[in-house]
Amino acid sequence: MEQHREVVIIGSGPAGYTAGIYSGRAGNKPLIITGMEFGGQITKSFDLENYPGFTEKIDGLYLTEQMRKQAEIFGAEVLADTVVEVDFSKRPFTIKCENDNVITADAVIIATGASYRKIGLANESKLTGHGVSYCATCDGFFFRDKEVFVVGGGNTAVYEALHLSTLCKKVTIIHRRDHFTAEQINQKHLFETPNISIMWNSTLDEIVEDAEGKKVAGVKIKNTQSGEITSYDTDGIFIAIGNQPNTDVFKGQIELDDSGYIKTKPNLCATNIDGVFAAGDVKNPNFKQVVIAAASGAQASMEADKYILSTKE
Repeated sequence: MEQHREVVIIGSGPAGYTAGIYSGRAGNKPLIITGMEFGGQITKSFDLENYPGFTEKIDGLYLTEQMRKQAEIFGAEVLADTVVEVDFSKRPFTIKCENDNVITADAVIIATGASYRKIGLANESKLTGHGVSYCATCDGFFFRDKEVFVVGGGNTAVYEALHLSTLCKKVTIIHRRDHFTAEQINQKHLFETPNISIMWNSTLDEIVEDAEGKKVAGVKIKNTQSGEITSYDTDGIFIAIGNQPNTDVFKGQIELDDSGYIKTKPNLCATNIDGVFAAGDVKNPNFKQVVIAAASGAQASMEADKYILSTKE
């Protein structure tokens, strides 16, 4: 199906949905293309407690669902499809999707976020979904009353471990340093949780599969100081070592930095292409916070609206 929109928003996390709210209120009738992850990575947070306006912890999935509904109330349309090709070389811009949807747009807001980073070990991809996971909220239920490992030392790893601690008998964090980089408040929660233990100065050296090669059976962990490798039985491994921006489809179409994040003008969401804007984690590798992503989406939509009005003068 082919259609034209004044504003197309690519991505459905807090940045994308907030852009949809603001663009809808401006009367632009935006189209939000969701991509594979409905709601973005925040949907894996089970106890969001620092988003303004809520005195009790809320679920990330609940928050993004409310954002989506609010965007739709103001006239945004949500399309469940994945962008596979864009052409920003001429106007209107062209966006092609996996399910044969072709959309042209006067302005585009990219809010595709970032995805889970993999370690790159043998068996990692093979056993993903069979004991290897990148999302405790998605898969934690399947490991109820079992023993699991979490790899990482940032906020994501701590969140994963805390969530799993409510389901699993024991959670062990593997971290290559002797300290975490996660926020202090999150570390405090972690250290106060009795069924979470930590292996400092350690790395995941190998993922061991069962005799039939169908699921995770154990791990081999290397001590970075002694070099000693120790084997452990386990039911699951949750990898939480950071993210990489979802910008592959935009390569060659827009300016990216060396890590693949979209470059924008100072203090703006505008990119090197007039009429194309970026919002949220896809342009911001430093602050992985919902409130910052949402604010970025609002700013991007306001910049896009100003751009559209300028083309009509």
